[in-house]
Amino acid sequence: MEPVHLVEMQRDMQDAVDVTSWVSVCPGGLWKVQRKWKHKWTQQSSSNTGDDASWCPKLGSLCRVRVQLKAQTDDADCLSTKGNEKLAVTVTELVPTPILRRQDALLQVPLGDWTTLSLGEGQCDITEACLEGMRAGEKCEIQLTPTGTGLEASVRQPSDGDLPLCATVELQAFTPGKESWEMSPIERWEWVKSHKERGGGRFRSGDVWGAADSYSRALKLLIPLCGLVREVEDCLEETQQLPSSDQLKIKKAELHSNLSLCQLKLNQPQRAKDSAAKATQLEPSAYKAWYRLGQACQKLNELDEAKEAFKKLLELQPDLPAAVKALKEITSREKERNVQLGLRLSKMFS
Repeated sequence: MEPVHLVEMQRDMQDAVDVTSWVSVCPGGLWKVQRKWKHKWTQQSSSNTGDDASWCPKLGSLCRVRVQLKAQTDDADCLSTKGNEKLAVTVTELVPTPILRRQDALLQVPLGDWTTLSLGEGQCDITEACLEGMRAGEKCEIQLTPTGTGLEASVRQPSDGDLPLCATVELQAFTPGKESWEMSPIERWEWVKSHKERGGGRFRSGDVWGAADSYSRALKLLIPLCGLVREVEDCLEETQQLPSSDQLKIKKAELHSNLSLCQLKLNQPQRAKDSAAKATQLEPSAYKAWYRLGQACQKLNELDEAKEAFKKLLELQPDLPAAVKALKEITSREKERNVQLGLRLSKMFS
């Protein structure tokens, strides 16, 4: 979901309260995040162009950050601006803090401690998203609300258990990074590989929401990379260090197929169908994608499409037990559907 930005002007017209809302990912599901922070209002800061952009973290930036629950902070100071404060840490000293992604932690980072995150990895999804657009020395207030997916019981809450959760995120310092469009093809490819590997690890650990997020991040970088390599494959020397356009297309199919599996696990059959269909279009011999397409169509009660998908799967993998079983189930459901249809028609004309 794209973030929604609001700016509330103060009476003296010198300060502005920037309010941004979006939906972010945690191991247990999706949460709505509202971020609010004060900053000096100038013509330069109101623009998205110029040197102002270099004052904010970008993809790959190491960010020195501290997250605290609102109850642990001084309410009067929660939106203070510290942009001119002397930093206690220089960017050359920043080293990523090892963080184990946990199923029972919403914000992932150790609360109250200074932590160094690599922006863009999705290790601490909510925290990282809060840092986008902030400057060194700034502190923001966030409010977190589950999106109604039954997460209240699956994500650890503060001792008082109140919702929405309120916390502060403080950015002390960060190293330079790059926007995705500023990266070379090789840099983008390295990010794609790391996201795909991270997605596989998350899925195996049971973090299906996180796996889907990682695969989506990889696709976001891979799709424009495929177009770039296809256009300059014969003339750009750098592409010799990259997979060919055909190999990248296969990788894109794998990511769509993996994303489809996550969406099936998350009970999102329409999205799973769309992802699996893209995978089969890109790589018609991808038997796993055909199986997931058939499963998604079954869940949507689109039996004819499901049957075609499983038949295609049997062409690729003859006598595959899962496909044979699925076709038998579809035949049984079709017979049941025809019987019910016949009963309804007989009642109409009796």
